[in-house]
Amino acid sequence: MKHKTAVSMPTGGKTSEQTAVRVSNISILANILLSVFKLAAGFLAHSGAMISDAIHSASDVLSSIIVIVGIRLAAKDSDAEHPYGHERFECAAAIVLAVILCITGLFIGHNAIEQLSSGAAANLRQPGVLALIAAVFSIAVKEAMYWYTRSYAKRLGSGALMADAWHHRSDALSSIGALVGIAGARLGFPRLDAIASLLICGFIVKAACDIFLDAMEKMVDHACSAEMQKALTDCAVSQPGVLGVSRLQTRQFGNKIYVDLEILADGDLTLRQSSRIADRVHAAVETKFPTVKHITVRVNPVPELPESNPD
Repeated sequence: MKHKTAVSMPTGGKTSEQTAVRVSNISILANILLSVFKLAAGFLAHSGAMISDAIHSASDVLSSIIVIVGIRLAAKDSDAEHPYGHERFECAAAIVLAVILCITGLFIGHNAIEQLSSGAAANLRQPGVLALIAAVFSIAVKEAMYWYTRSYAKRLGSGALMADAWHHRSDALSSIGALVGIAGARLGFPRLDAIASLLICGFIVKAACDIFLDAMEKMVDHACSAEMQKALTDCAVSQPGVLGVSRLQTRQFGNKIYVDLEILADGDLTLRQSSRIADRVHAAVETKFPTVKHITVRVNPVPELPESNPD
């Protein structure tokens, strides 16, 4: 006996979209103000590291815009051409963000290497105090933005928003590198300002690679974590009438999950009784795991034990 049922999309999709867009809009405003301040500080205080850091913050503005576009597209309802929904647009947005982030990092690294190889770094003017103030301020703001965006990304299960959060964290790390470089240059080691820009490049490229790999995993139907699979199994087995789970397959579809589940039940049950068990499993999974967009539940009879041979 087999029964199939599907879990509908969790309610509140539009609300989640609006929340994610609001968070991204706040990120855009913060990054515009911060990048203008750091760019001015970099030029006024003669700090190449701070100018590089300002470029990084400016790239965050574009990344937040990409996140908004991705989230809006991912939130669209299923249609004839996309019967399984549009969630993977969010992964596509994260991939584009990662590429832009990587290019930004490589550009900063290229300029730093040119300065070091040409000897220009040794002749740079000593950075002013304003550059130090800008670096400290940037670290505080970007770390706060990281935790703010991360909290909403985890609450909404948004990969693109989480990528944007890590973009904030990479900016905070790059500002730490800028702070070290500027302080070193003021102490009489001007090359440290260019070396700091090179370290910033490393932070940015590392963040870009992490974001890219995470998005690609979700694009290629990667299975859920072992912890998530165990939680799904425990949820199914806890329902009355379920004697075990014979098969469980999961795949990530953007920030949603698809589940194929086969449960074991008494083989003497009627089709109607088996259907009720499947409905209970369906309702339990739908309630406990709002990220599950679609679940197929099959009810199979417990295998009969082979008859013992009296001889």
